[in-house]
Amino acid sequence: MHFESPIKRRHSRQIMVGDVPVGGGAPISVQSMTNTETCDIDATVAQIRAIAEAGADIVRVSIPSMDAAEAFKKIREEVSIPLVADIHFDYKIALKVAEYGVDCLRINPGNIGNKDRVRAVVDCARDKNIPIRIGVNAGSLEKDLQKKYGEPTPDALVESAFRQIQYFDELDFHEYKLSLKASDIFMTVEAYRKIASQIDNPLHLGITEAGGLRSGTVKSSIGLGLLLMDGIGDTLRVSLAADPVQEVKVGWDMLRSLKLRNRGINFIACPSCSRQNFDVIKTMNQLEERLDDITIPMDVAVIGCVVNGPGEAKEADIGLAGGSPNNLIYQDGKPNSKTKNDALVDDLEKMIRKKALLKEQELANIIVKN
Repeated sequence: MHFESPIKRRHSRQIMVGDVPVGGGAPISVQSMTNTETCDIDATVAQIRAIAEAGADIVRVSIPSMDAAEAFKKIREEVSIPLVADIHFDYKIALKVAEYGVDCLRINPGNIGNKDRVRAVVDCARDKNIPIRIGVNAGSLEKDLQKKYGEPTPDALVESAFRQIQYFDELDFHEYKLSLKASDIFMTVEAYRKIASQIDNPLHLGITEAGGLRSGTVKSSIGLGLLLMDGIGDTLRVSLAADPVQEVKVGWDMLRSLKLRNRGINFIACPSCSRQNFDVIKTMNQLEERLDDITIPMDVAVIGCVVNGPGEAKEADIGLAGGSPNNLIYQDGKPNSKTKNDALVDDLEKMIRKKALLKEQELANIIVKN
């Protein structure tokens, strides 16, 4: 099933994070963040490369100390993907990593300090053409806002953001994006909706501290999904207490499901029941593991019986419909071949890889012609 997303995206200004455009109608970029000890340069570089391999466009690295800033210098030399430095408390760290080729600075209004410190960061960013992310978080609001509102609220998040926005405007600095994150879905969604209608700066989406792989995926999918359906969001990070590679995969799954971006295989698979003519769950697990390296977009249907199997298979690039005594494989909407249960995973993998290669060649020809 191939059709354009009906989502109408919010108009926003565009900034550049390294060579990745954010906002202004650019594809919604997928981010993740390292969870290694930044001073462990080898481990951090290895994780950044794994995150990039999984499909991330941008990677954020925590810089909690000057030692970490010095480590960042060496990390920057080893990887090419755009890097965001995550800065809290000490504005001087931001100034240091700016010297070392950082592509974006993330500062937290709740703890970065007074206006003089913010001005120093902005002046440095302007001088070196580095964008800034204003990262408002419900867990670290300014003390006076905590007192005013009693607890984190959407309005408190928005007010915190506008303090920085107004100061950035006074400094005539406009190369920034914003995030307004909370672990509560309702608070996060309302805060983003409120600010999205008042500014045109790009917005970085996320549900902060969403939880582990399963619960965090669910919370992030609901919260980010609501915002993305509204057309809100220019870049996103799925925050999971899990391997950062999983954050990237979940982020891509969200965008693929909403037809906002496409990468890799979109599997259409039934949950299976007693009608299945082969073990659907086992088959899917094997296919996902074997075909994780394919990045060209394509649809693959794996349906265990003849109730919905032929219909779904006809709509996919490659489809499998369970049958007895043999299962039927479709290609481009037409029956192609039959396969037995003990060979179906191997047969499907061969056909999918062949189809993926053909699609890559077609795409390369289009690029050459243009």
